[in-house]
Amino acid sequence: MAKVKYYYDSDTLSYKKVVLRKRDKFKKFLVFFLGAISFGLIFMFISFQFVESPKEKAQKRELENLKLRYGLLDKKMAQIENVLDGIQHRDNDIYRLYFEANPIPDEQRKAGFGGVNRYKSLEGFENSEMIIDVSKKMDILSKQLYIQSKSLDEIINLAEDKEKLLASIPAIQPVNNEDLTRMASGYGWRSDPFTKARKMHKGMDFTAPTGTPIYASGNGKIYRADNRASGFGEHIEIDHGYGYKTIYAHLSKYNVKQGQTVKRGDLIGFVGNTGRSSGPHLHYEVHKNGKPINPINFYYGNLTPDEFEEMLKIAAQEGQSFD
Repeated sequence: MAKVKYYYDSDTLSYKKVVLRKRDKFKKFLVFFLGAISFGLIFMFISFQFVESPKEKAQKRELENLKLRYGLLDKKMAQIENVLDGIQHRDNDIYRLYFEANPIPDEQRKAGFGGVNRYKSLEGFENSEMIIDVSKKMDILSKQLYIQSKSLDEIINLAEDKEKLLASIPAIQPVNNEDLTRMASGYGWRSDPFTKARKMHKGMDFTAPTGTPIYASGNGKIYRADNRASGFGEHIEIDHGYGYKTIYAHLSKYNVKQGQTVKRGDLIGFVGNTGRSSGPHLHYEVHKNGKPINPINFYYGNLTPDEFEEMLKIAAQEGQSFD
């Protein structure tokens, strides 16, 4: 029940009952209502500013967790960059150098991305700088890994090709040392056994009994096996690829035919005295890109250092060739 209020009337010296008009009641209500609304708004503002809701607390925890993960991701990328940097240096300074491939320039390996801003959609957020920085590092790292992957693919191909090259290059003496009578003549200017004039001897002569086995000095394909080359008599020519060919002349018979594939050390024929020859021997030549070169540099596969030194001395002597 509402309380009755009184006021003191000094004229009548008595208390009189307070009677509120409707307009006064409305004003009082309006003041109370506006005050309540103002108080509620102030309370809500303070609550939003200083009091977190459960949802806000969960979002804040999630944001802090994401910041932590981004920090850990940044550290891991730094470690990966260090490892990749080491691989890149070994790739340029060892692998590509060994296989005679041009190194990949740093500006190509570590180039960024030009043109349109790739990260515009990540701008305008509270942690945009951190997110953009990590995204840039990820993109550059991905590009470097792609370039390095392609380089290693190339190195694998070069290694496989290098293995074939090493197996194909002439590397052994075509006649075993124990089968030789002697190494009769080396590469260079020699006296012709028939005209006695000095002429260029384009190979090496190995004297051995007729029928002594002759071996392929490297992997390759039999380019020819016939007697249609002037002065060589029965002879074999092997195409080793990579610009290398070898010739085995004055044979008594063949053990291969044209088009046949052979490997280093395969028996291909036998020593003879056919063609322009002054005695049973093997005339052996090595050609690179169509030009004869000294075979003395291609016996590292089956001669000891002492045997090779002795061969050098004999080959250097200017005497008479056998063909």
